[in-house]
Amino acid sequence: MAQDNNPVLNIKNSTLELAPIVLFVYNRPDHTRQTVEALQKNELVDKSELFIYSDAAKNENAVDKVNVVREYLTTIDGFKKVTIIERDKNWGLANSIIDGVTKVIKEYGKIIVLEDDLVTSPYFLEFMNDGLEFYKDEKKVFGITGYAFPVKKENLNSTFFLKDEGCWSWATWAKKWKYFEKNTDKLIATFTKDMIQDFNFDNSSDLWSQVLQNKKGEINTWAIYWYATVYLNDGLFLHPRDSFVENIGHDGSGTHCSKNNNSNTSIVRNYNVNLEVEIKESDIAKQLHIEYFNSLKIPIWKRIFNKIKKLY
Repeated sequence: MAQDNNPVLNIKNSTLELAPIVLFVYNRPDHTRQTVEALQKNELVDKSELFIYSDAAKNENAVDKVNVVREYLTTIDGFKKVTIIERDKNWGLANSIIDGVTKVIKEYGKIIVLEDDLVTSPYFLEFMNDGLEFYKDEKKVFGITGYAFPVKKENLNSTFFLKDEGCWSWATWAKKWKYFEKNTDKLIATFTKDMIQDFNFDNSSDLWSQVLQNKKGEINTWAIYWYATVYLNDGLFLHPRDSFVENIGHDGSGTHCSKNNNSNTSIVRNYNVNLEVEIKESDIAKQLHIEYFNSLKIPIWKRIFNKIKKLY
């Protein structure tokens, strides 16, 4: 594996156009406020355009909180420009993200994507824009994520590559997003048993089940298809060893996030990273993630106990 011997880019002092930030919000005013306020503390905020997609209420129960969110959005300042897109009907997160990303990236050529439960480090925008500039001509690099799972950090470089796209904050280019395809039947027909095992981090996780759940109509998601797109195109995503993002959505308030703290991580308070120069998946990082995902599996005795508990 390459050593951390390349200098960090000095994007904040350059004259380059920064990537627009696209934020997707719904009915969580407290989470949205924390997400925006963290972004406002970033050094590059005044050079960054912000697009906010606000989904309409799915039912009467969500109307009041959606309106509270939308009222708050009109007060946001500090960015180079703020554009608010209020959906007049409920698109759902997956459809809203696919549509919003496609429209903005077509105009700007690159993009940074956040959802309303992601609190960022003050150096998040610098890291994401550095990555977008540094790897813009690398065929295999499909994007950058700012989130890092709380894996063991021994022997890890400050950045590394994995096939997993890391949907809790990400950035990419139009020339890579054009490959995105949400085609469940095609994936099921294409993926072999060995591919599924690799896709699932040696079956330490069950990411593939999301494809099957989409097929059954049990969920409607987008991120698993972005991961599959990267995977099938032999692509890679840059990951940081230390997280620039904290997910605050695992409190039971999110549509697809259950209540747990398995993915809690602290965010970096200084910018001390070097961008990986060897464009290949990190064997060390993959193994550490496999160990981490395996550690989250519930023992069979506990699963049985939980089922009995639910019955009574």
